[in-house]
Amino acid sequence: MVTAFLTLLVFQLLGSAVQAGLGLSVPGPVIGMFLLTAFLLARKAMAGRAHPVVGEDLGRLARGLIAALGLLFVPAGVGVMTQIPVLRANFWPIAVALVGSTVMALVVTGAVMHFGARRERRTP
Repeated sequence: MVTAFLTLLVFQLLGSAVQAGLGLSVPGPVIGMFLLTAFLLARKAMAGRAHPVVGEDLGRLARGLIAALGLLFVPAGVGVMTQIPVLRANFWPIAVALVGSTVMALVVTGAVMHFGARRERRTP
C-alpha cells in the first residue's frame, strides 16, 4: 500500500514539475494523473493481456481515496462560505458561468458518447 501511495505522489510531483517547467495553466496534479494514465496504458501494452494493468495495492488505494472523496470537499465548502459577500456581488456572472459550463459539459459528453458508440459499432 505504501508503494501505491508513493506511486501517486511521484506522478503528482512529475506533473507539478512539468507544469512549472513549461509554465502551463493546468494544475500539476492533473498533469500527473494524465502521466499516470499513460504509464498504466504503456504497461498494459507491454505486459499483454495476461497481467493486470493496475496493481492490487494501487486499485485498493484508489478505491479508498474515492470513498473518502467527500471529505476533500469540506475545506473548499468552508472557503466558499467565507466568501458570501463576493458571491452576492457577482451572482449573475457566476450563475451564467455555472449554467454555461454545465451545458457545454453535457454537449461534449454527449458528443463523445455518440462518436464512441458509433466507433464501437464499426469495430468487429
